[in-house]
Amino acid sequence: MANNITDVFNEYFEMVPAISDELKNEVYKLRYQVYCIENNFESSGQFPDQMEFDDYDQHSVHYLIRHRKSGDYAATVRLILPDANNPEKLFPLEIHCGVDNFAVMQPINRKHLGEISRLCVSEAFKKRKNEAHTLAAIGPDQQGYFTPDERRTFLHISLALMACIIKASHENDIHYTYAAMEPSFVRFLSALGINAIKVGPLADYHGNRWPTLIKGTDMLNRLAEKNMDIWNLLTNKGCFLQAKPIIEKPATLWRNTKALGEINNSNPLDSSIAYCEL
Repeated sequence: MANNITDVFNEYFEMVPAISDELKNEVYKLRYQVYCIENNFESSGQFPDQMEFDDYDQHSVHYLIRHRKSGDYAATVRLILPDANNPEKLFPLEIHCGVDNFAVMQPINRKHLGEISRLCVSEAFKKRKNEAHTLAAIGPDQQGYFTPDERRTFLHISLALMACIIKASHENDIHYTYAAMEPSFVRFLSALGINAIKVGPLADYHGNRWPTLIKGTDMLNRLAEKNMDIWNLLTNKGCFLQAKPIIEKPATLWRNTKALGEINNSNPLDSSIAYCEL
């Protein structure tokens, strides 16, 4: 019997690297559904084949989350890698958001920098039974399609997408990742002990987004100190890193010691305000 969130999640879902053309087409179809149909972030008229893609997909690593029982793809994410043919090519976040935290960004070698992008979950897997609206994919005759245990795992789909990014980063020598995050997602991660560094002001980019930066090793070390259950889910119990976590006292300095105190002692949902010297 599964007794931790990693085993429970893996019982109902699997992380699938989209390395074939067929699987990449599944990525693009799911993105079309979420970005063009469910949210109108992109114009459906631009994609007559009903597959949403762009130039960055040529140098990205793609993952899908598959629901085991139905075979449906619940979510997808990509890690945009540096363009080997154009190392100075800007990432989408740099184009659409203002990056002004130069003290953090200046020391970073761009060959170790990537961007978490197109992280999205199908509407069918976003809502749980007792919420105001039922799952979009469940009609009046399908209320029993998902079991209560399955529904409880839906919250962890976004964390599983982060796990895909951690695996892809480890395999591609990416140490830092940009991410344009909704404020609610920043607060969600902060409550878990994952503190994304804000590198610019709030921007209108598919809705309000904070341009943030995550340093992978710092994130995992801090998370291992606070919540090993989540650390195990994000690393598949260390398999994605091929090593056990090394717990060290952070060697970084915080610019705002008052903010650091707030992270440790007050509402964790507000902890994302602090900046960290990398």
